[in-house]
Amino acid sequence: MAALGNDQQTVLVRVTGRDHPGITAGLLEVLAAADADVHDIEQIVIRDRITLGMAVEVPRGHDLLKAVLLWGWQEDLDVDFDVVSSTATPRPMGHVVTLLGPKLDPRELADATRAIADAGANIDRIFRLSSYPVMSYELLVREGDEDKLRANLLGAASSQSGLDVAIQREGLGRRAKRLVVLDVDSTLIQDEVIDLLAAEAGCLEEVHAITRAAMEGALDFETALHQRVRLLAGLETAAVDRAWAKLRYTPGARTFTRTLRRLGYVVAIVSGGFTVFTDRLRDDLGIHIAHANVLEEVDGVLTGNLVGEVLDRERKAALLVEIAAEAGIPLEQTVAVGDGANDLDMLNTAGLGIAFNAKPVVAAAADTALSVPYLDAILFVLGIRREDVEAADAS
Repeated sequence: MAALGNDQQTVLVRVTGRDHPGITAGLLEVLAAADADVHDIEQIVIRDRITLGMAVEVPRGHDLLKAVLLWGWQEDLDVDFDVVSSTATPRPMGHVVTLLGPKLDPRELADATRAIADAGANIDRIFRLSSYPVMSYELLVREGDEDKLRANLLGAASSQSGLDVAIQREGLGRRAKRLVVLDVDSTLIQDEVIDLLAAEAGCLEEVHAITRAAMEGALDFETALHQRVRLLAGLETAAVDRAWAKLRYTPGARTFTRTLRRLGYVVAIVSGGFTVFTDRLRDDLGIHIAHANVLEEVDGVLTGNLVGEVLDRERKAALLVEIAAEAGIPLEQTVAVGDGANDLDMLNTAGLGIAFNAKPVVAAAADTALSVPYLDAILFVLGIRREDVEAADAS
């Protein structure tokens, strides 16, 4: 503990103890009585224990040490002092690292924080974003080599099956996202729409065979799509209704879309599936914009043909650009979420591309990859706390 002399100097006052109302106000009142200037304040409360730090400039001749110690004794708080530089150390722009997982045990957290240290970076601040449906923490990280930081953290995530890592540059761009564009199949919903329809048409095996051929590179996306749609010829709209009734939302989908709307985001879905489903999803979830392929229907029966332009990988990315332009939102303020290869262009075009339970090639190419099964976990990557979501739901 450094005692204060008669010269003007800057002192870091640190207060710890059980939290209760009036601590910050009480310390500031003591400082005001001493004509001290406050240069910096930081405070955090964990499990009803407060840690409060203030950098203050003390005028010569005032016994601030005695006054603050007396106040601390009266409030049942521990107080100590350090004489510090009068000039705040410049803080370079850093990165926001989000750690997510079902549990996040000490080993997973140790691997992630060691990865940060080994990149020459320093953790400036840590706070918890959520404990449900996943654990998540946000770390503000400064300095270090950016490429090494990313490589180290991604390596830590790959070595721990329960750890997901998102890395974003700190700044206004990270906090100013305004548009989220979602894929549908295996992202917003757990199913593949073509499979639900094929099951009703009795051609599920044939559809799966075409899908496998496309995934193996024997067919391009558009050819495979047309071949599968032709198998649906003769399917009545009542069967579409039955298929819709079997659809399963991804856990957290309603919370995710509801919270984004409350925050003023534009929410869109862009799907290689069909409007007979995406229009219903739009209406059911309150989504603003929905784009998908159009199945031709005559007299309540599907013809096995598509109407208009096929919505493929390139068109998905183009639609993201068009939606952003129409809403007056810069691309750096957009988020795209998807799981398949036909989402890659969209993920790379957006300001933040999130691979959600994606194929390895997609996860490797996206800005961020999440393997947790909850869609609302994306809110934590955006810096939204679970407590804020629950408070909004309760209001």
